[in-house]
Amino acid sequence: MIPHGPGGIPPDLSHAEIVDFSVESGENRVRLKLKDGSVLEVKMEVTNIFRVGNDPATGLPSYVMQATNIVRLVSCPKELRKQPLRPGASDSRNLPGFS
Repeated sequence: MIPHGPGGIPPDLSHAEIVDFSVESGENRVRLKLKDGSVLEVKMEVTNIFRVGNDPATGLPSYVMQATNIVRLVSCPKELRKQPLRPGASDSRNLPGFS
């Protein structure tokens, strides 16, 4: 049997059960200082948890979690800032993929 998880087959979600949850501890965030001087704050937001059966080797329940990362720019050096494009501006030369 091929194991679930990294390098294995993904679990079958067709019979997965959605499990309600509540956050028991605080708002964990990671603050990252980049080499260019910018500071980012990253928070993981859990959106869904599914029980997908039991691990055949241990008998323990197996879960799949869906989450998204929320990234916020806390600060950046002034030299990295550029003039924002005004809404309705006809000059789109600085936008990649637009011509």
